Amino acid sequence: MKRVLFCICGLLFACTFVQSKALALTFTVLPITQQTDQWSVEVSEAKEGKEFAAPKEGKYNVYSLEVKNIGKEAATVDVQLYRNDPDSMTRFSLFGCPDENCVKQREDAKTLAESLNDGSPMRFNHFLLAEKASELEVVIIWTQKGQEGRQLKQTFTFTENGVN
Repeated sequence: MKRVLFCICGLLFACTFVQSKALALTFTVLPITQQTDQWSVEVSEAKEGKEFAAPKEGKYNVYSLEVKNIGKEAATVDVQLYRNDPDSMTRFSLFGCPDENCVKQREDAKTLAESLNDGSPMRFNHFLLAEKASELEVVIIWTQKGQEGRQLKQTFTFTENGVN
């Protein structure tokens, strides 16, 4: 009888421990800002509007993101957002290319760089993030003016605790 009771207690403890490991990415304090010498990235509450999707309990939350260039002038800039999946090592992009071959991507990178250099931030006013994700990863790839042949990259990782 003691052995059975001990096994049941052990199983209950193991189930509790395993369940506590499953995290959903829900930012409890917003805005959250990360900053380097070159970039400032802020995650905040989503802009509201009837044309935007509302958060769906158990499926996804909605947020906004703002990226500012606070360093040297950039020649090209590309900003990519990814989420993780607890059951995979693969990162999933939150945005795809509007057309299959992304022909305008290079021109858009130059235009974005000019805008960021002028002090205008890049904003994603409303994006969906799956609740099963435990990390939001913002990757910025850019080239500096005068050094266009060399790409630079910085990664900002946001977790439920704020930053990682």
